[in-house]
Amino acid sequence: MSRFSGMVLMVVLCVMSASETARGNLPWSVPKKEPMRLRLVALAWNHTRSSFFASEEIFVAEKELNKDETRLVKLVYEFLPYQPRLSEEGFDYSTLHELRAVRDPQCDETVTQIATGQTGDWRQDQSQLKYSAAAPPLNLERHKNPLPCYVTNAEDYTRPVHDESQPQQLPPLPTLKPRP
Repeated sequence: MSRFSGMVLMVVLCVMSASETARGNLPWSVPKKEPMRLRLVALAWNHTRSSFFASEEIFVAEKELNKDETRLVKLVYEFLPYQPRLSEEGFDYSTLHELRAVRDPQCDETVTQIATGQTGDWRQDQSQLKYSAAAPPLNLERHKNPLPCYVTNAEDYTRPVHDESQPQQLPPLPTLKPRP
């Protein structure tokens, strides 16, 4: 009887300690978030902040491919009520934003579609892009191909990085004064 109870104990321990299935690097596994650096060109749309639900902002951004090459992309930034908006973190073209995002081909759109929306779309009432400070205006006629769409959220936002071409000012050194 002790062998039987030992086997039952072993099965119970195996079942109780079973962990979730290993995912590995399979093509059908969870979408991989890629690190990227980008500049915000224009805000296309944002939800009014909700007290209970997640909200989002939609941007046209320039993704940095390498030091001298960029590409326009659509960025969907999701955030919760207690998290800051991406537009609050530095809505200036000279600011680079570091984040991780997932490529989502289902939300690819042209610049014109991003700016105006489609019939029955929630963006129909907004026909203007809100450009970030010092951003070059977009030529809607030039950009005919859909922009690749990336989705990110506040947890995957790393930090704003200010433009390296502008001189950084060091904080003033403290001065010591003798006590009277």
